Amino acid sequence: MHKVYELYKLFYQYLESFPRKDRYVLGQKCENIILEILELLISTTQFFNKNKKIELLEKASIKLNVLRIIARLAKDVKVLDLKRYIILQEKINEIGKMLGGWIKSLK
Repeated sequence: MHKVYELYKLFYQYLESFPRKDRYVLGQKCENIILEILELLISTTQFFNKNKKIELLEKASIKLNVLRIIARLAKDVKVLDLKRYIILQEKINEIGKMLGGWIKSLK
């Protein structure tokens, strides 16, 4: 959860440099996805049922994959510069590895 929280803070800083038209489309979409992932992870801590935890973690993993693609799109349309994109992708990949490990440990 902490890593997703840090990812949001980082993305929030990047969002200020987005052009106005992209801030409210691509930027808002990424921001919402990060918050949804955070919400799913918080929900996971509330359940003791292993199957429900796995279901929520898999949803978070899918959202993370969507975020990867939207971040790449932001880079490709030059809304996000290469340096920031690389930093963002490193954070996303780290969270993905942690999610994958958590899911694997529950299965």
